Amino acid sequence: MFLPVSLAAYYLVPRRGRNLCLMLFSLVFYAWGEPVYVLLMLFAVCFDYAAGRLMERAKSPRGRKAVLAVAVCADLGMLGFFKYAGLFAQTAAALTGLPVPAPQVALPIGISFYTFESISYIVDVYRGDAPAQKNFVSFGTYLSLFPHLTAGPIIRYRDMAAQLEGRRPTKAQFCEGCRRFLLGMFKKVLLADQLAQIAQQVHWFGSPSVLSAWAGALAFTFQIYFDFAGYTDMAVGIGRMFGFILPENFDLPYISRSAREFWRRWHMTLGGWFRDYLYIPLGGNRCSRLKNIRNLAVVWVLTGLWHGASWNFALWGAYWGVLIICEKLFLQKALERVPAFFRWLYAFLAAVVGWVFFDYTDLSAAFRMLGAMFGFAPG
Repeated sequence: MFLPVSLAAYYLVPRRGRNLCLMLFSLVFYAWGEPVYVLLMLFAVCFDYAAGRLMERAKSPRGRKAVLAVAVCADLGMLGFFKYAGLFAQTAAALTGLPVPAPQVALPIGISFYTFESISYIVDVYRGDAPAQKNFVSFGTYLSLFPHLTAGPIIRYRDMAAQLEGRRPTKAQFCEGCRRFLLGMFKKVLLADQLAQIAQQVHWFGSPSVLSAWAGALAFTFQIYFDFAGYTDMAVGIGRMFGFILPENFDLPYISRSAREFWRRWHMTLGGWFRDYLYIPLGGNRCSRLKNIRNLAVVWVLTGLWHGASWNFALWGAYWGVLIICEKLFLQKALERVPAFFRWLYAFLAAVVGWVFFDYTDLSAAFRMLGAMFGFAPG
């Protein structure tokens, strides 16, 4: 009932009141999952709104840089505490043998997404790519917009700024939004959820056969795509219903013919965020080969950890980082001489193997699964 009620209210209020209506419904949606954390969302909205205004008023480059540093550190500190404090405490305890207390806090819904959006806003204002938002409600609408809050896509402020005030929903746009929403529901409910049952059954096997292991790995490979792409379709569709054009996040990633191409097609808004707000500021590829490898390694380990507070995600990110570094250094030219089918097979199998690390938080279970897939384990 939430979606039809929010849509009805949105179109019944005067145009100038629609952002406020949407912001209030977004906060209600957020509070539905964990009521106390709506205060955290409101803090993020107030803090980053104030930081943007303060940065715009700063008269010196040093002052602007100071505001940038404080805002980014505060945003990352909030994400680090709520998402990663437990992981670091457990790791410290394992390394030192000492009892390191871990904070018992629930993970706020969507914090990884809205933290990155907060940072994109602050950095865009600092770089002059977008003006600071003067309207508090418009900024609150941007940061709390409920359609994409739980599973993306990640929306950069500079791509959203004009839409916050100038969007004009049309009947055709609304109908297209309904179509995308239904497509997303189809992917999620009829495809992803069914594939999840197959993948889960393989999880229960202590020693799966080669055939069972591959069936489980392939089921998860397509489950995670249809699940994530389905949520994205629903988010884009709901956004269209409210008059927003949200960015696309997937472009048929499993037709890729290299690891680099895969990541140009998979979770595109996350890859673009890391490229523009971390990789390029670190120096990108405009530096020595050694520093470029360092930059790629940092980006990919952090990309993995962004997905979850467990070392299997860091290993998953490092795995993709190694593949992409190898392609960049010497594999790409060799791949170009290989028939297209075998390039596709290489990229697809790379994705399947990678998803095993992603799927199993227990690394020993992940390696047992890989062993079963390639005939190195009893089954």
